[in-house]
Formats: sequence, C-alpha cells, structure tokens
Amino acid sequence: MKVKIINKSEHPIPSYETIASAGMDLRANVSESSTLKPLQRAIVKTGLFIELPIGFEAQVRPRSGLAAKKGITVLNSPGTIDADYRGEIGVILVNLSNEDFTIENGERIAQLVIAKHERAVWEEVETLEETSRGSGGFGSTGTK
Repeated sequence: MKVKIINKSEHPIPSYETIASAGMDLRANVSESSTLKPLQRAIVKTGLFIELPIGFEAQVRPRSGLAAKKGITVLNSPGTIDADYRGEIGVILVNLSNEDFTIENGERIAQLVIAKHERAVWEEVETLEETSRGSGGFGSTGTK
C-alpha cells in the first residue's frame, strides 16, 4: 500500500526495521532539546504530514524500550490519525518515571502502525443475544 508523506524534518521518513515489523519509529523534530519532568506531558512534533486512504488509520503507539527503560509513553495510546487529517503528526508524550527525561532532536519517541478499520452502522434493538459471559467485565473472567 502506498501512503503519501511530506517530510519537513531533517530526519529520514519512518521505515520498518525488519520484514516482520508492524510499526515504524517516529522521531522528534525539535529545534532544541526539552525536558519532561516526572508526570509532565508534551506534544512533540515530528515534521511529518501524511495522506492515508479512506478505510485506514495511523496509530501512534509507545516504543516498548522507551517505556520500559525510561518510563516514557504515549498518553492517548494508541493515538489515532484519521484519513482526512492533513496536519503535522504530533506525539503526546508523558513521563511516568521519577526522573527528568530530555527529548533530543531525532530521538525515536513513538511508533506508527497503519491499520485498516471498519465503519459501524448502529442497529438499535431492545435486547442483545445472551452469552455465557453476560455483563461481566473488568476482571470477571478471572486472573489466571
């Protein structure tokens, strides 16, 4: 699938690191470094603009290494970029650690996954089909 992209950053466009990778790394496009203090959040720009086909979305997700090692994650994970959005891709980062985190230009801050999606058409009804689970949720199926 081809996706149109404008790259206004000084970094290469996102790419898959391996043949089986689902996501591509997004890099910070900042004129100067900035610091995220514990529990602070910020929108970090990437310099990237995309045009997705209708029926697809781009999901902005945390990088597992950054989350595990530094406590940095994407606040609205996954963030959704709709097919009709034409603005710059920004990543809402949050620092969940107890230490300051410095965002440097070119730093890999998130990953982008392109996914197909369906559009629902609601059908209002009076009852729903019964299942063995029923209305049980939030851990109702057990812990093991």
